[in-house]
Amino acid sequence: MTGQGMKKASLSDLRKMKERGETQAPANAQAAPELPKDFWDDAILVNHTKTKEPISLRVDADVLEFFKAQGKGHLTRMNAVLRSYVDAHRSKGS
Repeated sequence: MTGQGMKKASLSDLRKMKERGETQAPANAQAAPELPKDFWDDAILVNHTKTKEPISLRVDADVLEFFKAQGKGHLTRMNAVLRSYVDAHRSKGS
């Protein structure tokens, strides 16, 4: 989530901004929709996090640069690609 008008701030910066009253929603911001009381009754908690195993992996330089060029989280994205590959092959019965 980046774009024009987006700023980065540390937790201490945010706390100072809150103390100064600078963290209020803009006057033209839409109110959050009201949800029915039973909205979450049928929700199922799904935990997609799995224990990660630290490894050393050699990849082609251009592959690494491709993922790094997309910004922070390149290792997480690489893992997501590998996860997708594994899931696709498991569903085929391979």
